[in-house]
Amino acid sequence: MSVDARTRSPAQGVALTLVTFLALGMTLLGVLLLWLPPRSVIVDVAGVEVPVSTRAQRVGQVLASLGIRLRPEDRIQPAVDTPVQDGMRIVVERARPVILEISGQREIRYTHARRVRDLLREAGIVLKADDRLWLNGARARAEDALPPVVWHTPSPDAPPWEREAQPITLRVQRAVPLLVTDDGMTYSLRTTAATVGEALRQAGITVYLGDEVRPGLGEPVSAYMRVTIRRSTPLVIEADGQTLQTRTRAQTVTDVLAEQGIFLSGLDEVTPSLASPIREGMRIRVARVSEFVQVEDERLPYETIYVPDDTLEIDTRRVVTPGRPGLFRRRYVVRVEDGVEVSRELMDAWVAQTPITNVIAYGRKIVTRTLETPDGVITYWRRIRMLATSYSASTAGVSPDRPWYGITRLGLKMRRGIVAVDPRVIPLGVQVYVPGYGKGLAADTGSRILGRRIDLGYDDDNLVLWNSWVDVYLLAPPPPPDKINYLLPNWPRPP
Repeated sequence: MSVDARTRSPAQGVALTLVTFLALGMTLLGVLLLWLPPRSVIVDVAGVEVPVSTRAQRVGQVLASLGIRLRPEDRIQPAVDTPVQDGMRIVVERARPVILEISGQREIRYTHARRVRDLLREAGIVLKADDRLWLNGARARAEDALPPVVWHTPSPDAPPWEREAQPITLRVQRAVPLLVTDDGMTYSLRTTAATVGEALRQAGITVYLGDEVRPGLGEPVSAYMRVTIRRSTPLVIEADGQTLQTRTRAQTVTDVLAEQGIFLSGLDEVTPSLASPIREGMRIRVARVSEFVQVEDERLPYETIYVPDDTLEIDTRRVVTPGRPGLFRRRYVVRVEDGVEVSRELMDAWVAQTPITNVIAYGRKIVTRTLETPDGVITYWRRIRMLATSYSASTAGVSPDRPWYGITRLGLKMRRGIVAVDPRVIPLGVQVYVPGYGKGLAADTGSRILGRRIDLGYDDDNLVLWNSWVDVYLLAPPPPPDKINYLLPNWPRPP
């Protein structure tokens, strides 16, 4: 049902007029704002600057128009209700997320703290003695700086103000009290360790091999736990070539060796004795002792004798009885300690095998033969392989001013046809024949002409140098048997 204008009251008329004017004013204001030119501002969100053209009147409206969601902990400069002016710089400092863990409870806080102590102060956390801090899983101190912020963008095309800071984790590990009784001495300590062994290590309490710890080193720590340590005794064991530094709670040497798995056998010796009580710093030595019988054989050389045989041709030999070495045997009792022989006692000795003399027969039968040579047919009774050299009066090593210069051992004048020999091989005065030289008379000797050596004589003006092995023929007739050496030396030897 409509109200006729004629029936309105004066008050209703005034109100209607005011509403009409207010609506008209708002419309005019909106039209005016649309006509106003936009303002240029810089929005800095977490260090990323973005230029923005806006007709918003307040800082908060600018941020809202960009879809920037703010947390209560974020800092905005200038304030959100500040009027917008052309060229204005709006800075948004994002608060970083921190996962705070204490006594198993976790909470997420947002902070502008730069150091660990500032974060703890914001959270109202007071550190106590021996409490520990862990920042992102690593040990930290209250004065340490928080790590730089690492930003994460949800998607490649997302605007920069939608970046999110990756959270960091700060864990406060509260120390709990322990009561430690160490070899009868009791004291208390506080620890953040998870196990008994770690708690003792953190407190600088060394636990040695052989020490008994109750509860065990791997047991979890609980507040007011009582830990008992029964200390072992340090000692040194020398056995089987090794030196072992260890600790034990055994009472005697026997118990220690059994504990270490060191077993005795036979003649083994232990110092000190097995019944000795254990004392600190004791040195136990185990000597591995063994005795055995050792047989040693000594070779007894056999003797070689030569016997004449008139049925064998000269310079031939025959074994009459082969020689065999003998054997002299000794038996010893040998004592060995730790692989080293310490004594050797002779039990008995005897000839286990008698040597047999080596008997060789040598020929003394003279057989003459003939040989066709460039110098004619010769008749010889012995042929000897010899090293031939040559010399003359001037090369014999005798000074010309000596009266025997150029004179041979038999007093003959030095010339071609005189040969020097070892009289033990070729008797002096014997005629010889040397192929390539001819006949010669064994009439001279020399200090270096020994054994199977022959020096061929020349005149000074026709000296020919020799140094070769030749067959030397001793010409018939042979000398008397007592002048013949039937056993010639075997040196020098031909190659």
